[in-house]
Order: sequence, then structure tokens, then C-alpha cells
Amino acid sequence: MALFSKLGNYKNFGLLIIRIGLGIMFIYHGFPKLMGGVKSWEGVGAAMKYVGIHFWPVVWGFLAAAVETFGGFLLIIGLQFRPVCILLVINLIVAALFHLRTGGGISEAAHAIEDCIMFAGLLFVGPGKYSVDKK
Repeated sequence: MALFSKLGNYKNFGLLIIRIGLGIMFIYHGFPKLMGGVKSWEGVGAAMKYVGIHFWPVVWGFLAAAVETFGGFLLIIGLQFRPVCILLVINLIVAALFHLRTGGGISEAAHAIEDCIMFAGLLFVGPGKYSVDKK
């Protein structure tokens, strides 16, 4: 359609929208986990047992919450974009496995899987020119 034929000229703006939207949502989900303290971190970190890691659940939970919170901020500004995408992919793989292995099924794991696919794709695309990392 002619109406949409020029939208390809605004790829960088589209990437900015994606970065801002995902960044805000990851801060929204990560900040309460980060502020939840040791009990919250232990609960989140316990999901690591589904990838065969049974030690330091508090540390893993804190790191997951920090990646979501600070990673969300870094996504918004486009700083260290690709390393953040890698960390979020790892975080989301663990989240998806948690949901799948605790009986939630694909319907509960779907959100984590969808975000994981998005970040895996963004890893190759990059942050776009409206970012601190622009090249």
C-alpha cells in the first residue's frame, strides 16, 4: 500500500520506540524485585535450579533483578545495547524454563519466550542511530 511505503525510512525511530517500550516494562518488572530484598532475590534466584544451578539463589536473584532494572534503563538510552540484550536473553531463558517446568505450560512461558526472541533479534539489528551506542 502506498500509505505504508515510506515507513521503511524510519527504521531508527521504530527501534527507538521498541527500546523505550521494552526498557520501561523491564524497569517496571525489575525494580520491585530489586527493592524486594533478600527474600525476593532468593525466590527469583531459585529458578536457576531449572538450569542445573543449585547454589547462591540470592546472588542469582539479585543479578536477575539488576539486569531487568538497569538493563531496562540501558535499553532506553541505547548504551551497551548488545551486552544488555545477551544478559536479558539469558534471564528470559531461565524465566521460560521456570514457567515450563513448574507446570505453567507454554501459556505462562509465552511472554518470556516472546521477549527472548525479541532481544535475540535486536542483538543482530543493534540499537539504531538514536542511541548512545550509535555508530
